[in-house]
Amino acid sequence: MRVFTAALATETNTFSPIAIDRRAFEASLYARPGEHPATPTLCTAPITVGREVCAQQGWTLIEGSASWADPAGLIARTTYEELRDEILGQLQAAMPVDAVVLGLHGAMVAQGYDDPEGDLLARVRAIVGPDVLVCAELDPHSHLTAKRAAAANFFVAFKEFPHTDFVDRARDLWSIAVRALKGEITPLMSVFDCRMIDVFPTSKQPMRGFVDRLYGLEQSEPGVLSLSVIHGFMAGDVPEMGTKIIAVTDGKAEAGAALAEKLGRELFALRGTFMVAQVDEKAAVDAALAAPTGPVVIADVWDNPGGGTAGDATVILAELIGRGISDVAVGTIWDPIAVQICMAAGEGAQIPLRFGAKSAPHTGSPIDKLVMVKRLVHNAEMRFGESFAPFGDAAWISFDGIDVILNSTRAQSFDPSLFSAMGIDPESRKILLIKSTNHFYDSFSKIASQIIYCAAGKPYPNTPATTPYRKARRDIWPMVENPWAL
Repeated sequence: MRVFTAALATETNTFSPIAIDRRAFEASLYARPGEHPATPTLCTAPITVGREVCAQQGWTLIEGSASWADPAGLIARTTYEELRDEILGQLQAAMPVDAVVLGLHGAMVAQGYDDPEGDLLARVRAIVGPDVLVCAELDPHSHLTAKRAAAANFFVAFKEFPHTDFVDRARDLWSIAVRALKGEITPLMSVFDCRMIDVFPTSKQPMRGFVDRLYGLEQSEPGVLSLSVIHGFMAGDVPEMGTKIIAVTDGKAEAGAALAEKLGRELFALRGTFMVAQVDEKAAVDAALAAPTGPVVIADVWDNPGGGTAGDATVILAELIGRGISDVAVGTIWDPIAVQICMAAGEGAQIPLRFGAKSAPHTGSPIDKLVMVKRLVHNAEMRFGESFAPFGDAAWISFDGIDVILNSTRAQSFDPSLFSAMGIDPESRKILLIKSTNHFYDSFSKIASQIIYCAAGKPYPNTPATTPYRKARRDIWPMVENPWAL
């Protein structure tokens, strides 16, 4: 067998002011054919797993390019088209192939393209024809459009949020593909529209139990190959935004459709109960101070670079400074210019520095402090499960008993190694202020005495009922209370 694989992925917050061009992909990941590192990124596991699988099967794996940019705003049209056409050209040169296995995200939006993944998959299908297997792994925070569903044989999405299972789901994707190529199964995909948009962390109930049921059904239900929840991505203003269920069965389209609908209606019945409780910055700091031991993690949940924001909001930090609180470590504040200034000053320098809150309204005010530059690291990285996440050239600055990591490549706070990479012991601080909605939970919960979810400022469109969408559908909950009555 000859199998082609490639990856093209980012998550687009269409409300974000941070535009994406080719440099953003190169800063996070851009690997030419055969140059992808052994360790996968969030959306490139089909490549690294594919190497193992094809070696075991004695098949030929033809690698295309792999590109990933950290979430932000719209992609420049020329950037998307160049990266797309690069992969399509590689596929054309690889023909004939027996299958195409892709790593995608699913919430990409480019200038002039509401559905880049649908565009890419339709063009892939046009090249390979109707009989070649085409499949992809998706992030659940995506938009499952009719166009991409029509172009692919099947999708497998991560089940966990935090996304700790992206390698395991890539193995599921390849397992189904191998069995299909050997003629053992005929994967058919059924999709159900849940008519809602919500946030579904699997680190708590009820989503924990719902996802555990999916695992169980995959093992016990005859003919069920894979079940996925497409959470949807509420910061993507596109026509087909929303939550959907995918059921992949072995030739049982009707049974798959019935199961997808059953699960989808159960999920809808639980709407509004998934997200953890959040408090404002004053209540968050009060709770952290009241904790008997540390470290207490304050998660700045909506200034999350993983959702496309800048990651430079200072609302919570200003509250800490205003109260004279020390023994705090902050990871991170995105400010490439401030990092450059620190790099020029050098380690050990004491300099006046203005940093943060440069990207957008409702993110606080810049901080002005006389700071000590404690440590400088080029091309810093933190762990994220089996992978590594770059946060670029970074500076550890200190003032008034507060340590702040300034970074030049936007990245959410995945793991405590964010701090240790800079020389800060995270377990020695009373308060850790981080930026992430939920991906931090798996690793930070292992060291935290308490976790506080804080909604501060308005960097992210987190209230769909009142978000000023221009393209997104209005016939879903919570835009309407009962979309099934329409």
